[in-house]
Amino acid sequence: MTDKLYMTEMKKYKRELDEDKQRREQYSKLAKYPLSQFVAFGVVLCVLQILSSMGIIPVSFMTAVGNTLIYAIVAIGFCLLLGYSGLASLGTAGFIGIGVYITYYGLQVWNLPYIVILAIALGVSILLGIAVGFVSLRIEGIYLAIITLGMSEILRTTFQAIKSSLTVSMTNIKMFGVRVDKSVIFILIVVMLVLLMWIISNLMKSPTGRAMLAMKNSTSAAQAFGISLMKYRLLAFVISICYASIAGIMYMMYIRSISTSMSSLFTLTTSLNILGAVIIGGYKSLWGALSGIFIIYGMQSMFLQNIKFFNDNPTIIMLFTGVLIILVVMYLPGGLAQLVTQWKFKIKAKRAEWRARKYG
Repeated sequence: MTDKLYMTEMKKYKRELDEDKQRREQYSKLAKYPLSQFVAFGVVLCVLQILSSMGIIPVSFMTAVGNTLIYAIVAIGFCLLLGYSGLASLGTAGFIGIGVYITYYGLQVWNLPYIVILAIALGVSILLGIAVGFVSLRIEGIYLAIITLGMSEILRTTFQAIKSSLTVSMTNIKMFGVRVDKSVIFILIVVMLVLLMWIISNLMKSPTGRAMLAMKNSTSAAQAFGISLMKYRLLAFVISICYASIAGIMYMMYIRSISTSMSSLFTLTTSLNILGAVIIGGYKSLWGALSGIFIIYGMQSMFLQNIKFFNDNPTIIMLFTGVLIILVVMYLPGGLAQLVTQWKFKIKAKRAEWRARKYG
Protein backbone atom coordinates (compact mmCIF):
# COMPACT_ATOMS: atom_id res chain seq x y z
CA MET A 1 0.00 0.00 0.00
CA THR A 2 2.85 2.28 0.86
CA ASP A 3 4.57 1.50 -2.44
CA LYS A 4 1.39 2.23 -4.39
CA LEU A 5 0.94 5.53 -2.58
CA TYR A 6 4.57 6.41 -3.26
CA MET A 7 4.20 5.61 -6.98
CA THR A 8 1.00 7.66 -7.17
CA GLU A 9 2.70 10.64 -5.54
CA MET A 10 5.71 10.29 -7.86
CA LYS A 11 3.47 10.20 -10.95
CA LYS A 12 1.64 13.26 -9.69
CA TYR A 13 4.95 15.02 -9.04
CA LYS A 14 6.22 14.13 -12.54
CA ARG A 15 2.98 15.39 -14.09
CA GLU A 16 3.33 18.70 -12.21
CA LEU A 17 6.93 19.00 -13.39
CA ASP A 18 5.87 18.44 -16.99
CA GLU A 19 3.09 21.02 -16.71
CA ASP A 20 5.49 23.49 -15.10
CA LYS A 21 8.00 22.89 -17.90
CA GLN A 22 5.32 23.54 -20.52
CA ARG A 23 4.33 26.78 -18.77
CA ARG A 24 7.97 27.91 -18.67
CA GLU A 25 8.36 27.13 -22.37
CA GLN A 26 5.22 29.09 -23.20
CA TYR A 27 6.40 31.99 -21.04
CA SER A 28 9.84 31.96 -22.70
CA LYS A 29 8.18 32.07 -26.12
CA LEU A 30 6.09 35.07 -25.06
CA ALA A 31 9.19 36.75 -23.62
CA LYS A 32 11.12 36.03 -26.79
CA TYR A 33 8.33 37.33 -29.01
CA PRO A 34 6.75 40.21 -27.06
CA LEU A 35 4.68 41.23 -30.08
CA SER A 36 2.02 38.73 -28.94
CA GLN A 37 1.80 40.52 -25.58
CA PHE A 38 1.51 43.92 -27.25
CA VAL A 39 -1.14 42.67 -29.69
CA ALA A 40 -3.14 41.11 -26.84
CA PHE A 41 -2.98 44.43 -24.99
CA GLY A 42 -4.15 46.25 -28.12
CA VAL A 43 -7.03 43.81 -28.66
CA VAL A 44 -8.27 44.38 -25.10
CA LEU A 45 -8.23 48.15 -25.67
CA CYS A 46 -10.10 47.80 -28.97
CA VAL A 47 -12.73 45.63 -27.27
CA LEU A 48 -13.19 48.33 -24.64
CA GLN A 49 -13.75 50.89 -27.42
CA ILE A 50 -16.33 48.63 -29.07
CA LEU A 51 -18.14 48.27 -25.74
CA SER A 52 -18.07 52.05 -25.40
CA SER A 53 -19.61 52.44 -28.87
CA MET A 54 -22.38 50.09 -27.73
CA GLY A 55 -23.03 52.28 -24.69
CA ILE A 56 -21.78 49.76 -22.14
CA ILE A 57 -18.70 51.76 -21.10
CA PRO A 58 -18.96 55.55 -20.57
CA VAL A 59 -17.50 57.71 -23.33
CA SER A 60 -15.70 59.86 -20.75
CA PHE A 61 -13.85 56.78 -19.48
CA MET A 62 -12.64 55.86 -22.98
CA THR A 63 -11.61 59.46 -23.64
CA ALA A 64 -9.45 59.28 -20.51
CA VAL A 65 -7.99 55.97 -21.71
CA GLY A 66 -7.18 57.44 -25.12
CA ASN A 67 -5.54 60.47 -23.55
CA THR A 68 -3.45 58.20 -21.30
CA LEU A 69 -2.35 56.08 -24.27
CA ILE A 70 -1.13 59.19 -26.07
CA TYR A 71 1.18 60.01 -23.17
CA ALA A 72 2.24 56.35 -23.13
CA ILE A 73 3.66 56.79 -26.64
CA VAL A 74 5.86 59.59 -25.33
CA ALA A 75 6.92 57.51 -22.32
CA ILE A 76 8.12 54.47 -24.28
CA GLY A 77 10.28 56.72 -26.44
CA PHE A 78 11.63 58.32 -23.27
CA CYS A 79 12.51 54.84 -21.93
CA LEU A 80 15.05 54.42 -24.71
CA LEU A 81 16.50 57.88 -24.15
CA LEU A 82 16.82 57.71 -20.36
CA GLY A 83 16.92 54.00 -19.55
CA TYR A 84 19.23 52.78 -22.30
CA SER A 85 21.16 55.86 -23.40
CA GLY A 86 21.38 57.60 -20.03
CA LEU A 87 20.46 60.97 -21.56
CA ALA A 88 18.25 63.34 -19.58
CA SER A 89 15.76 65.58 -21.33
CA LEU A 90 13.20 68.10 -20.10
CA GLY A 91 12.13 69.21 -23.57
CA THR A 92 9.42 66.59 -24.05
CA ALA A 93 6.56 69.10 -23.95
CA GLY A 94 8.02 71.20 -26.76
CA PHE A 95 8.60 68.10 -28.90
CA ILE A 96 4.95 67.11 -28.46
CA GLY A 97 4.03 70.58 -29.71
CA ILE A 98 5.73 69.87 -33.03
CA GLY A 99 3.19 67.16 -33.81
CA VAL A 100 0.30 69.25 -32.50
CA TYR A 101 1.01 72.28 -34.70
CA ILE A 102 1.90 70.31 -37.81
CA THR A 103 -1.37 68.39 -37.43
CA TYR A 104 -3.35 71.60 -36.97
CA TYR A 105 -1.97 73.29 -40.08
CA GLY A 106 -1.93 70.06 -42.07
CA LEU A 107 -5.58 69.26 -41.38
CA GLN A 108 -7.30 72.60 -41.09
CA VAL A 109 -5.17 74.95 -43.16
CA TRP A 110 -3.44 72.85 -45.83
CA ASN A 111 -5.95 69.95 -45.94
CA LEU A 112 -3.19 67.35 -46.19
CA PRO A 113 -3.71 63.59 -45.81
CA TYR A 114 -2.68 61.87 -42.60
CA ILE A 115 0.34 60.10 -44.13
CA VAL A 116 1.79 63.39 -45.39
CA ILE A 117 1.30 65.00 -41.96
CA LEU A 118 3.08 62.06 -40.33
CA ALA A 119 5.96 62.30 -42.81
CA ILE A 120 6.38 66.06 -42.25
CA ALA A 121 6.29 65.65 -38.46
CA LEU A 122 8.88 62.86 -38.57
CA GLY A 123 11.10 64.90 -40.88
CA VAL A 124 11.05 67.92 -38.57
CA SER A 125 11.60 65.67 -35.56
CA ILE A 126 14.62 64.00 -37.16
CA LEU A 127 16.23 67.37 -37.89
CA LEU A 128 15.56 68.58 -34.36
CA GLY A 129 16.80 65.28 -32.90
CA ILE A 130 20.06 65.57 -34.81
CA ALA A 131 20.53 69.12 -33.53
CA VAL A 132 19.88 68.12 -29.91
CA GLY A 133 22.06 65.04 -30.33
CA PHE A 134 25.03 67.13 -31.43
CA VAL A 135 24.54 69.34 -28.38
CA SER A 136 24.60 66.24 -26.15
CA LEU A 137 28.11 65.42 -27.38
CA ARG A 138 29.44 68.49 -25.57
CA ILE A 139 27.10 68.62 -22.56
CA GLU A 140 25.93 65.87 -20.19
CA GLY A 141 23.85 65.32 -17.07
CA ILE A 142 21.84 68.14 -15.57
CA TYR A 143 23.25 70.64 -18.06
CA LEU A 144 21.84 68.65 -20.97
CA ALA A 145 18.44 68.63 -19.23
CA ILE A 146 18.63 72.41 -18.86
CA ILE A 147 19.51 72.83 -22.53
CA THR A 148 16.54 70.70 -23.63
CA LEU A 149 14.31 72.64 -21.23
CA GLY A 150 15.44 75.87 -22.84
CA MET A 151 14.73 74.44 -26.27
CA SER A 152 11.25 73.43 -25.13
CA GLU A 153 10.58 76.97 -23.90
CA ILE A 154 11.76 78.37 -27.24
CA LEU A 155 9.36 76.05 -29.05
CA ARG A 156 6.48 76.94 -26.70
CA THR A 157 7.04 80.67 -27.17
CA THR A 158 7.21 80.16 -30.93
CA PHE A 159 3.94 78.21 -30.89
CA GLN A 160 2.20 80.95 -28.93
CA ALA A 161 3.52 83.57 -31.34
CA ILE A 162 2.23 81.59 -34.33
CA LYS A 163 -1.22 80.92 -32.93
CA SER A 164 -2.26 81.04 -29.28
CA SER A 165 -5.52 79.12 -29.74
CA LEU A 166 -5.99 76.00 -31.86
CA THR A 167 -9.22 74.29 -32.81
CA VAL A 168 -9.70 71.43 -35.25
CA SER A 169 -13.19 70.94 -36.62
CA MET A 170 -14.81 67.63 -35.73
CA THR A 171 -15.69 67.10 -39.41
CA ASN A 172 -12.25 67.96 -40.74
CA ILE A 173 -10.41 64.80 -39.65
CA LYS A 174 -9.81 62.64 -42.72
CA MET A 175 -7.87 59.47 -43.29
CA PHE A 176 -7.38 58.30 -46.87
CA GLY A 177 -10.05 60.76 -47.93
CA VAL A 178 -12.68 59.47 -45.49
CA ARG A 179 -13.93 61.44 -42.51
CA VAL A 180 -13.48 59.57 -39.23
CA ASP A 181 -14.80 59.98 -35.70
CA LYS A 182 -13.01 59.69 -32.35
CA SER A 183 -13.59 55.95 -32.05
CA VAL A 184 -11.59 55.36 -35.24
CA ILE A 185 -8.85 57.66 -33.98
CA PHE A 186 -8.77 55.65 -30.74
CA ILE A 187 -8.16 52.46 -32.74
CA LEU A 188 -5.41 54.30 -34.63
CA ILE A 189 -3.80 55.33 -31.32
CA VAL A 190 -3.86 51.69 -30.16
CA VAL A 191 -2.33 50.47 -33.41
CA MET A 192 0.40 53.12 -33.24
CA LEU A 193 1.13 52.28 -29.60
CA VAL A 194 1.45 48.54 -30.29
CA LEU A 195 3.65 49.16 -33.33
CA LEU A 196 5.91 51.63 -31.53
CA MET A 197 6.23 49.36 -28.49
CA TRP A 198 7.27 46.50 -30.75
CA ILE A 199 9.89 48.68 -32.47
CA ILE A 200 11.37 49.86 -29.16
CA SER A 201 11.31 46.33 -27.73
CA ASN A 202 13.26 44.95 -30.70
CA LEU A 203 15.65 47.88 -30.59
CA MET A 204 16.39 47.33 -26.89
CA LYS A 205 17.31 43.69 -27.54
CA SER A 206 19.36 44.42 -30.64
CA PRO A 207 23.10 45.27 -30.84
CA THR A 208 22.01 48.92 -31.03
CA GLY A 209 20.29 48.65 -27.65
CA ARG A 210 23.32 46.94 -26.10
CA ALA A 211 25.57 49.65 -27.51
CA MET A 212 23.33 52.35 -25.99
CA LEU A 213 23.38 50.54 -22.65
CA ALA A 214 27.18 50.33 -22.76
CA MET A 215 27.29 54.05 -23.55
CA LYS A 216 25.08 54.74 -20.54
CA ASN A 217 27.19 52.66 -18.15
CA SER A 218 30.52 54.18 -19.23
CA THR A 219 31.20 56.43 -22.17
CA SER A 220 34.95 55.78 -21.91
CA ALA A 221 34.52 52.00 -21.98
CA ALA A 222 32.03 52.26 -24.84
CA GLN A 223 34.47 54.32 -26.91
CA ALA A 224 37.24 51.84 -26.10
CA PHE A 225 35.10 49.08 -27.64
CA GLY A 226 34.55 51.17 -30.77
CA ILE A 227 31.04 52.42 -30.02
CA SER A 228 30.37 55.79 -31.65
CA LEU A 229 28.85 58.19 -29.12
CA MET A 230 27.74 60.52 -31.91
CA LYS A 231 25.83 57.80 -33.75
CA TYR A 232 23.94 56.41 -30.79
CA ARG A 233 23.22 59.71 -29.05
CA LEU A 234 21.81 61.12 -32.27
CA LEU A 235 19.74 57.97 -32.76
CA ALA A 236 18.39 58.07 -29.19
CA PHE A 237 17.30 61.70 -29.45
CA VAL A 238 15.84 61.25 -32.92
CA ILE A 239 13.70 58.29 -31.83
CA SER A 240 12.57 59.98 -28.61
CA ILE A 241 11.57 63.20 -30.39
CA CYS A 242 9.83 61.27 -33.17
CA TYR A 243 7.75 59.41 -30.59
CA ALA A 244 6.83 62.68 -28.85
CA SER A 245 5.89 64.21 -32.20
CA ILE A 246 3.71 61.21 -33.10
CA ALA A 247 2.00 61.57 -29.72
CA GLY A 248 1.34 65.23 -30.58
CA ILE A 249 -0.31 64.16 -33.84
CA MET A 250 -2.50 61.65 -32.01
CA TYR A 251 -3.36 64.25 -29.36
CA MET A 252 -4.56 66.81 -31.88
CA MET A 253 -6.56 64.27 -33.86
CA TYR A 254 -8.17 62.81 -30.71
CA ILE A 255 -8.68 65.82 -28.41
CA ARG A 256 -9.14 68.16 -31.41
CA SER A 257 -8.84 71.44 -29.55
CA ILE A 258 -6.23 73.17 -27.45
CA SER A 259 -5.38 76.67 -26.26
CA THR A 260 -1.66 77.13 -25.87
CA SER A 261 -2.20 80.15 -23.64
CA MET A 262 -4.30 78.13 -21.17
CA SER A 263 -3.19 74.50 -21.59
CA SER A 264 -0.30 73.00 -19.63
CA LEU A 265 0.53 70.56 -22.44
CA PHE A 266 3.57 72.53 -23.62
CA THR A 267 4.85 73.49 -20.18
CA LEU A 268 7.50 72.00 -17.92
CA THR A 269 4.73 70.16 -16.03
CA THR A 270 4.25 67.72 -18.92
CA SER A 271 7.98 67.01 -19.20
CA LEU A 272 8.27 66.38 -15.46
CA ASN A 273 5.17 64.16 -15.45
CA ILE A 274 6.60 62.00 -18.24
CA LEU A 275 9.91 61.78 -16.39
CA GLY A 276 8.11 60.91 -13.14
CA ALA A 277 6.01 58.23 -14.86
CA VAL A 278 9.09 56.55 -16.34
CA ILE A 279 10.88 56.65 -12.97
CA ILE A 280 7.88 55.20 -11.13
CA GLY A 281 7.28 52.42 -13.63
CA GLY A 282 10.89 51.59 -14.45
CA TYR A 283 13.01 53.29 -17.08
CA LYS A 284 14.11 49.98 -18.65
CA SER A 285 10.66 48.40 -18.91
CA LEU A 286 7.97 49.29 -21.45
CA TRP A 287 5.23 47.78 -19.30
CA GLY A 288 6.66 49.65 -16.34
CA ALA A 289 6.46 52.92 -18.27
CA LEU A 290 2.83 52.17 -19.13
CA SER A 291 2.03 51.55 -15.47
CA GLY A 292 3.74 54.82 -14.52
CA ILE A 293 1.72 56.72 -17.11
CA PHE A 294 -1.46 55.14 -15.74
CA ILE A 295 -0.58 56.33 -12.23
CA ILE A 296 0.30 59.88 -13.32
CA TYR A 297 -2.35 60.49 -15.98
CA GLY A 298 -4.91 57.71 -15.97
CA MET A 299 -5.79 57.00 -12.36
CA GLN A 300 -7.51 60.31 -11.66
CA SER A 301 -9.20 60.80 -15.05
CA MET A 302 -10.45 57.19 -15.26
CA PHE A 303 -11.53 56.43 -11.70
CA LEU A 304 -10.93 59.09 -9.05
CA GLN A 305 -12.75 61.92 -10.82
CA ASN A 306 -16.06 60.32 -9.86
CA ILE A 307 -15.18 60.46 -6.16
CA LYS A 308 -16.21 63.72 -4.47
CA PHE A 309 -13.18 63.90 -2.17
CA PHE A 310 -10.71 63.83 -5.08
CA ASN A 311 -12.81 66.30 -7.06
CA ASP A 312 -12.69 68.74 -4.15
CA ASN A 313 -8.98 68.09 -3.52
CA PRO A 314 -7.29 67.47 -6.90
CA THR A 315 -3.84 68.22 -5.47
CA ILE A 316 -4.00 65.03 -3.39
CA ILE A 317 -3.04 63.04 -6.50
CA MET A 318 0.00 65.25 -7.07
CA LEU A 319 1.00 64.76 -3.44
CA PHE A 320 0.60 61.00 -3.78
CA THR A 321 2.67 60.78 -6.97
CA GLY A 322 5.36 63.01 -5.46
CA VAL A 323 5.70 60.76 -2.41
CA LEU A 324 5.68 57.70 -4.67
CA ILE A 325 8.53 59.09 -6.78
CA ILE A 326 10.59 59.73 -3.63
CA LEU A 327 9.98 56.19 -2.34
CA VAL A 328 10.82 54.64 -5.71
CA VAL A 329 14.06 56.59 -6.04
CA MET A 330 15.08 55.65 -2.48
CA TYR A 331 14.08 51.98 -2.35
CA LEU A 332 13.29 50.81 -5.92
CA PRO A 333 15.70 52.36 -8.44
CA GLY A 334 14.28 50.04 -11.11
CA GLY A 335 10.72 51.23 -10.49
CA LEU A 336 7.63 49.06 -10.19
CA ALA A 337 9.09 46.71 -12.80
CA GLN A 338 11.86 45.85 -10.32
CA LEU A 339 9.24 45.15 -7.65
CA VAL A 340 7.37 42.77 -9.97
CA THR A 341 10.62 40.97 -10.80
CA GLN A 342 11.42 40.55 -7.11
CA TRP A 343 7.95 39.11 -6.46
CA LYS A 344 8.42 36.61 -9.30
CA PHE A 345 11.67 35.36 -7.82
CA LYS A 346 10.11 35.10 -4.36
CA ILE A 347 7.13 33.15 -5.70
CA LYS A 348 9.44 30.76 -7.56
CA ALA A 349 11.56 30.28 -4.43
CA LYS A 350 8.45 29.58 -2.33
CA ARG A 351 7.19 27.06 -4.87
CA ALA A 352 10.56 25.29 -4.92
CA GLU A 353 10.62 25.24 -1.11
CA TRP A 354 7.08 23.84 -0.96
CA ARG A 355 7.92 21.07 -3.42
CA ALA A 356 11.06 20.19 -1.50
CA ARG A 357 9.04 19.86 1.71
CA LYS A 358 6.28 17.86 0.03
CA TYR A 359 8.31 15.42 -2.01
CA GLY A 360 11.61 15.45 -0.12
